Formats: sequence, structure tokens, C-alpha cells
Amino acid sequence: MTEQLLNFYPDIVKQYCYLVDVADNEIALRYEQQKLVEVILPATKTLYWNSYKSHSIKKVLLQQDYELPTEIANELLEAKNTNTTITHIDKLVLHHFIHEQIGTLFVDNQLIKIIAPETVVGYYQFKHTIVLGKFNLRESRIDDRIANAIEQRAPQQLLQFCVAMEVGANEVGLRYENDLLVEILSPGTKRLYWQNGDKQHITKVDLNQGYTLSNEIIEQLLQPELRQKNIIGNSGILIAQVPAYYVGILKVNGKIEQLLTAGITAYWRFNREISVDVVDMRLQTLEVTGQEILTKDKVNLRINLVANWHYTDVLTAFEKTATPVELLYRELQFGLREAIGTRTLDELLENKNIIDEVVTKHVQIRLDGFGLTTVSLGVKDIILPGDMKSILSQVVEAEKSAQANVIRRREETSATRSLLNTAKVMENNPVALRLKEMETLERIAERIDKISVVGGLDQVLHGLINIQPKM
Repeated sequence: MTEQLLNFYPDIVKQYCYLVDVADNEIALRYEQQKLVEVILPATKTLYWNSYKSHSIKKVLLQQDYELPTEIANELLEAKNTNTTITHIDKLVLHHFIHEQIGTLFVDNQLIKIIAPETVVGYYQFKHTIVLGKFNLRESRIDDRIANAIEQRAPQQLLQFCVAMEVGANEVGLRYENDLLVEILSPGTKRLYWQNGDKQHITKVDLNQGYTLSNEIIEQLLQPELRQKNIIGNSGILIAQVPAYYVGILKVNGKIEQLLTAGITAYWRFNREISVDVVDMRLQTLEVTGQEILTKDKVNLRINLVANWHYTDVLTAFEKTATPVELLYRELQFGLREAIGTRTLDELLENKNIIDEVVTKHVQIRLDGFGLTTVSLGVKDIILPGDMKSILSQVVEAEKSAQANVIRRREETSATRSLLNTAKVMENNPVALRLKEMETLERIAERIDKISVVGGLDQVLHGLINIQPKM
């Protein structure tokens, strides 16, 4: 349309319009009354009406990769922040990188350069896809994709803006910022970090020299919440804390290596499988509950047993069996079956300690040389079936009733013998006879509310009580 107007009506166009012709390698900025109102794109011819408003055009030559001059980028960014209605401003990529921000320029997914902090940049996306990466220098680690692009496309800027760190296949890297440990690099790691003004260096640890961390490193790993920065990559470290009265069993690649005393130790987990099992060395209690066992006479008993035990040699215990406590539990079960299954109910009731004795002897024999021992054990409960409880209750009741009858007959015999002895004494002793009469009269008088005496006390005595000796 513009070309047709210029060709057929050049005089009219010149009288009422003005033309803006922009080359392929430039853009134009159109101002009205000294205010930016439009960004005119490259390779365009545009007619504008002459109006009462003053207008001006500023052409900007695009640099390599369609980059705008810094002063133009500054002007455009400021205008964009104050006026969002500027035509075609969205065709430009504008950004101000602040003090602790660094950037990368990608054109069509290819890294072009690294953009330094405190820089204002602008680009025109003409037939290309332009992406600005924005990174905080406080987060110094560079993403692996960006790092690979920098190494391949911008090696000169790598030395200017980055710090490269690399560790071997049998090494661990300790990365420090201002002498503070901030990251642990696993074997075979190669990384780039932004230069952010901090003093950065790496210390390498040879894994072939051992897997135990020094006390200095352990102190830096403890209490991370008190540090300014968390340590990255500490998942490759096993920190073992053994409490008091415990020991730790250190295993490397499934093999027991040593016994750890109470305290804190740490180990490299790289290139090996390492673990620590914590074992309580104090006296412990093990309960064997709900064991239903038949006696020799086919009575079903439910037994609960308690054993107090402890380790005597932890390494031996875990070398000979994976689960020493389960071994002890099974042997207690076997001991109970041996004690109960070979005896009748009456034998068990007659000697209640026989179960403890048999189980103790069984466990001592079977666990000899396994690194653990029982201090004491005993049956906590013996629970009989419901019908057997009723039968035993009847038996006990009958036994107690018989014992009561024997005692009663014994007392009656003793009382009769006492009366007979008393009668023999009174037979030849009138005074004793008289005392017995008085005693009898006293008991009778206690049961009578009122007594009328006629003829004296002797009359009352002889009228009521008269014990005659045998002739």
C-alpha cells in the first residue's frame, strides 16, 4: 500500500505525510512531542500523517546478533517501564542486570556470550529466537547445561566469569567459599561456578587412603542450622552417632570391620556400601507371650515367659547370626516346649520352678559361644483352659474341705480329752467340784434377767446345780 501511494500520488503523499524507511540492519524510534511512541521494525517503509504534533525519527543501527547500543537499550528500558503502550516494544528483549546478577545470551538455542553484572542490554528478535538467562551470583553453581555451553561456545569468557573445579574418579572434593565449607563434590565431578567476589577453592580427599572423615570435617558438618550456608552434597556422607551405653557395628560392603564406642564418627559412602548398626549393651528384657503348649497328659497351657539378657560379645553375636534377639526368642520357645511337653500337669503344679530350671539350662547350652547370655528368666503366667480351671477349682475345694474336716475332728477330740481330764480332777477333789458348780451357776445367771433368792445362796446353788461325784 505504501509503495502504491508513493508511485501514484507522490506529491499528495509529500504534502500530507512523511515517510520512514528502515533498512534491514536497523530499527527506527518514532517520537511525538519528544515522547517515544513506536519502535519501527527493520526492512519496513511506513507513511505517517503530518499532524499538529511535533515528531521526530531516530534510526538505530543494529550491532552483531541484533544487539542494540547500550545507550539506546537504556532509553528503551526506561521508556518501557514508564509507558506500556509503545508500539512494537514487545519485539525487543530488554533487561538490566543488577550488581549480583549475571546473564547468558542464547540465540536460536546457541550460547553467544555471558553478560556481566550491572549491564543494560537490548536485542531485536528478527527471524531469531533470543533468550536471556538471568542468574543470581549468590547461587554460584552453574547448571550443567549452561556450563557445557560455556565451555564449548565461550571458552574465553569462562576464565573471566567462571571458576572450574574437577575431581577424579577416586577423589572427593571439598569446595570452600571464604574458607567455609559449602559443597561436597562426588567422585568424577566436573563443574563451573560463577565468580561472585568470594574466595573459592577446592580441597581433594583421596578415597583410596581410607573412608573415615577427619574430626575437622565432622565439626563443619554438625549443626548445619547454625551455619550461614547449608552444605550441598552431604548425602554422600554417613554420620554415625553412638549414644552412651551403646556400641556401633561398622559394616563396609556387607562385612563387619570394627566396633565403635560412644561418640560421633563419619564415613565416605562413595564407591562403597557402608552402614552402622547401633546396639544397646545394657540389660534388656525379652517377653515370650502367648505360647500354647500341650503337656504330656494333653492339657493345653498358655505360657508367658520373661527373660533378662545382655550381650557379652557383640561382634561374635552378629558374626554368627544376623538377628541375635530372634535367636534368643526361638531358643526360649524351644526351651518352653521341652519343659512342658515332657511333663504332666500335676508334675508342673507340684514343682513350679521346673519350667524356669529347664528353660535356663536349655538356653545356656544353646547360646554358648553366641555372644549373649541370660541373667534371669521366669514364667510370668500359666493360663489354663476354661474347663480345666473349673475342674482344678473343684479339686482344690475338695482338698480344702477335707483338710477342714480333719482339723475339726482333731479339735473335737482335743476338747473331749480336756473334758475327761477335768472330770477326773473333780472326782477326787471337792473344792474343784465346788468351783465348777460356781462357774456353771455364773453362766446360767448371765442368761437370766432376774433371780429371787429364798433360803440363802446354798438353796439357789443346790436347787439349780448339783454335780454328784460318781459312787
